Amino acid sequence: MPASQPNALTAGNRAAPFLDSSVGRKVVMAATGTILFGFVTVHMLGNLQAYLGAQVMNHYAEFLRGLLHGGGIWISRAVLLAAVGLHGWAALSLTLANQAARPVSYRAQTYQASTWASRSMRWTGVTLGVFIVYHLLHLTTGQAHPHFIPGDVYRNFVTGFQVPAASVFYIVAQLCLGFHLWHGVWSLTQTFGLAHPRYDPLRRFFAYGIAVLVAGVNISFPIAVLTGIIH
Repeated sequence: MPASQPNALTAGNRAAPFLDSSVGRKVVMAATGTILFGFVTVHMLGNLQAYLGAQVMNHYAEFLRGLLHGGGIWISRAVLLAAVGLHGWAALSLTLANQAARPVSYRAQTYQASTWASRSMRWTGVTLGVFIVYHLLHLTTGQAHPHFIPGDVYRNFVTGFQVPAASVFYIVAQLCLGFHLWHGVWSLTQTFGLAHPRYDPLRRFFAYGIAVLVAGVNISFPIAVLTGIIH
């Protein structure tokens, strides 16, 4: 047997127990959460182009579509799809493992160290999963947008948020995103070994700050459209 085969088998055997462990799944969740955190932050910054007008926003969208001769956007979509899938798998498997370890729930629960954001992670996660599908159909492919015009990102942005129901769902989803980011950023920094009494106030400030910033800016978009600031 070639010498390389035992090494490959050993590597595979090591990977399986790691992913089966709670530590391994937490690492997967933290790593994919970092990717998704980076995306929502960059996406929020990109959408700020809407305040600069149609020409600027459409030019920015055209720039993104042209990256790597059109391949860049598909690479990023593939990475994001994989990150969302692995993030959801890790979250679900950890939840099921926790439930299996404690099949009978406590008769009365008292929350001493947890926050509402941490206790609602699964529900905000599910809401965000539904929102991602809707958001893609609404402003990317247009199936959920009755006035969608391919290539006219600014017009689709404005006419999409002029529908109150769409704007309300978007705002609710961004509130969920804020809570999810709040606890997610706090948790992933802990998973990566950054938890320390000396640095915890800074971690807490960063988690709160980035959650409020991203959710707040995103919520401003539908409000700006509905009030006529962006038109």
